[in-house]
Amino acid sequence: MPPTPLTPQPVTPDPPHPAMNPLMTQSWLDLAFLHWAADPGDVAPLLPAGTVPDTLDGVTYVGLVAFRMHRVGWFRLPGIPYLGTFPETNVRLYSRDAHGRRGVVFRSLDASRLIPVAVARAAFRLPYVWSRMGIRREGDTLTYTSGRRLPGPRGAHSRIVLRTGGRIDAPSELEHFLTARWGMHSTFHGRPMYLPNAHPRWPLHRAQLLECDESLVVAAGLPAPVGEPLSVLYSPGVRVRFGRPARP
Repeated sequence: MPPTPLTPQPVTPDPPHPAMNPLMTQSWLDLAFLHWAADPGDVAPLLPAGTVPDTLDGVTYVGLVAFRMHRVGWFRLPGIPYLGTFPETNVRLYSRDAHGRRGVVFRSLDASRLIPVAVARAAFRLPYVWSRMGIRREGDTLTYTSGRRLPGPRGAHSRIVLRTGGRIDAPSELEHFLTARWGMHSTFHGRPMYLPNAHPRWPLHRAQLLECDESLVVAAGLPAPVGEPLSVLYSPGVRVRFGRPARP
């Protein structure tokens, strides 16, 4: 039975809980945000118990986000330079719980470091997968590549090429809705979990999508995207803190 949500938290460019003590820290760099509109009815069965699709004007979204993870660290310790730094590409959905908390739900997270993938799968039950990956920059053009290794499905891949543009001085409501996400909804040992995060306001840039060849969305159990993404954004990145998990 889906939850009866309270009034959702407002969509804000700044975190509602900026002063939390960090459980984990990391930086997200050189991000490509690609988003397609989705039917909430297609998304709802894929969300954790206790959540419903988060919508804007009756529409929810599927995100394909490629970036460079940089120096994952625990508590206030310095981040790890090698094992904690790697390319990542995730497929994500947008969720809301009965407390009105907005978040994301990860359907898959491709990463190029096997040890972090194994730890995230075993310890946190996150759907990380080990992939061959690369990020290459040539001037204002970035190329993100990913090819699935383990646990599959073999052949799942992505190739995203975009050209970065000018800074967005006043992001739209939709651009905030898609990027200003202050928590993750998941399931841990069969129980719903919400993991809050905080970071500075996103520096968002316009971007032109030059190429997108991907099968990660379908591999994540979603219908194939139709047409071009409705939103293509780039960000040089932010430093992120994750707080302690909260339960409903």
